[in-house]
Amino acid sequence: MSVTTIAPPANPVERFLRTDRMPHIWCPGCGIGTTVNCFTRALIDAKIDLDHLAIVSGIGCSGRVAGYVRLDSFHTTHGRAIPFATGLKLANPKLQVVVYSGDGDLAAIGGNHLIHAARRNVDLKVICVNNLIYAMTGGQTAPTTPGQVVTSTNPYGTFDTSFNLPHLVEAAGAVYVARWTTYHVRQLSRAIAEIFQKPGFSFIEIISPCPTLYQRRNKMGDGLDTMKYYKEKSKVKNGAPTSEVGLDKQGEIIVGKFVDRARPDYRELMVNQMHESLGSRFIDPVAAECEEGEPQGCEEGLCS
Repeated sequence: MSVTTIAPPANPVERFLRTDRMPHIWCPGCGIGTTVNCFTRALIDAKIDLDHLAIVSGIGCSGRVAGYVRLDSFHTTHGRAIPFATGLKLANPKLQVVVYSGDGDLAAIGGNHLIHAARRNVDLKVICVNNLIYAMTGGQTAPTTPGQVVTSTNPYGTFDTSFNLPHLVEAAGAVYVARWTTYHVRQLSRAIAEIFQKPGFSFIEIISPCPTLYQRRNKMGDGLDTMKYYKEKSKVKNGAPTSEVGLDKQGEIIVGKFVDRARPDYRELMVNQMHESLGSRFIDPVAAECEEGEPQGCEEGLCS
């Protein structure tokens, strides 16, 4: 009697990972791995051409994503993921450029780059994993840390006002703004797939646990307890005014798609200005490629 061995089904996410770099550095219960799972599934669902995709990360726990994905990626200096990504997008407008980093990297040392990229409406897809703390460097207070939270730099509790990131980037000019938690995996995957179809500056905030330094110090349990908290406290309010979605230590978490609007992106404005100022002396390199038979830019409307 012969025995048939059935191979286990391949994990669809595995082909996107540099498995030779495993195991990863993330702690048990950390939500960053969940966000990567959602991101890769969004790539599948949106049928993204991986030859025209680039990932740029900064420094921090979330910044390690660039090193773990088997994609064209750039692990940049602290707070500088957005300017690196901006240069990449302007040099090669055909690329889908994703900035994948944490709240400390993007909103503290990289805060000015964040608001000015949103103001300019640079065509970037920014995924911000917000664990409400500086995790990699020891649990210091971050710009997003809510009040009354114990951190290594505020052992008696924080008292200064934290950033409401969706409100910040909407005010600066982002055309797409959403927030989900690592509990909302299907909604998050759909949101990431959606921003690949959205020209301009898109921003998704992902509320994610740091059991080692945030939950533990504040006696909030482990990663599983945090998932239960996200389930109980999250409330979907698509279109909610971003001024009303600020976070506190243990209150309601407003999630959903808050902003979806249209306005010209940075490259479109630049090309129009050059045509107006220089007339026929200005040659758009992408349009020139289209005329020479390069279809990719034309398909994406880059030579219009």
